[in-house]
Amino acid sequence: GDKAFAQFLTDEIKEEKKIQKHKSLPKVSGGWELEVHGTEAKLVRKIAGEKITVTFNINNSIPPSVDDDEPQEGQKPDEQEPDLTSTPNFVVEVIKDDTKQTLVLDCHYPEDEVGHEGEEESDIFTIREVSFQPTGESDWKDTNYTLNTDSLDWALYDHLMDFLADRGVDNTFADELIELSTALEHQEYIKFLEDLKSFVKCQ
Repeated sequence: GDKAFAQFLTDEIKEEKKIQKHKSLPKVSGGWELEVHGTEAKLVRKIAGEKITVTFNINNSIPPSVDDDEPQEGQKPDEQEPDLTSTPNFVVEVIKDDTKQTLVLDCHYPEDEVGHEGEEESDIFTIREVSFQPTGESDWKDTNYTLNTDSLDWALYDHLMDFLADRGVDNTFADELIELSTALEHQEYIKFLEDLKSFVKCQ
């Protein structure tokens, strides 16, 4: 069984490498520096008196696929494979040099929005929660007030979105983040298959 498993993995790795779009991770425009630690990625940008970091994790970032597409007549089943897109939640932290507080905005891609072109006005990501956290503390406190945007005054919400856009976190950024995350997810998946193959072969 293990031999067959290893053989299957070898073929699978070959296939995945064939469809891999990016040999190296795509860049995010606007002067963001990328740091990757396993499945977690961090983008950092410094502007006058502020440091903005965007953190996301690719684990569980691919929405479940919907199986309503039957292969059409005359189409090879493998051409039906939809492109898997990674749309992770991401956390934006804005740190001002002269304060001890960090503004934290928890953002995500609404499931029904991704992939619907058309409406120019709609944002491809939304802010879910906003809070202040003490700068430099790795553990965030549950005792700090967290603003949930579900019941928020829309004018305040718009200002928060503009505040992010002014710092380079806008639709273009969100699009490029999807691209980066998808490439990273695929890279990690191939690495996982390779590790699995070595593990299965090891007697």
